[in-house]
Amino acid sequence: MEGVVAVFIPIVMFLVIGLILVTYFYFRSRERQMLIDKGLSADQIKEFFDRKKDSLNLLKIGIVVFFFGLGLGFGMMLQDATDKEYWIPFGLFVLTGIGFVVANLVSRKMMKEKV
Repeated sequence: MEGVVAVFIPIVMFLVIGLILVTYFYFRSRERQMLIDKGLSADQIKEFFDRKKDSLNLLKIGIVVFFFGLGLGFGMMLQDATDKEYWIPFGLFVLTGIGFVVANLVSRKMMKEKV
């Protein structure tokens, strides 16, 4: 039974990643097509996309990944200490959620300082 599950994990992973990429490119092209249909000039479209960019994306991703790693580490330590199997998912969910909140707060503070 474990062998069957192990075979399906990479297959499902590649299908999900492919679906995400196809959806991203589809909606990106639809957005650009809608801007062209509105009759915006090339300069206006460029200005629209420049305003849309978030310069703090890498910072946010870094904070979330850092807290994900902390959750994984603490979960593994607690699982070894208590012999309970639920500590790793618990640590991942809780600390990743905290990472999202911290990333949001830090990015808002930095945006206020920019303006």
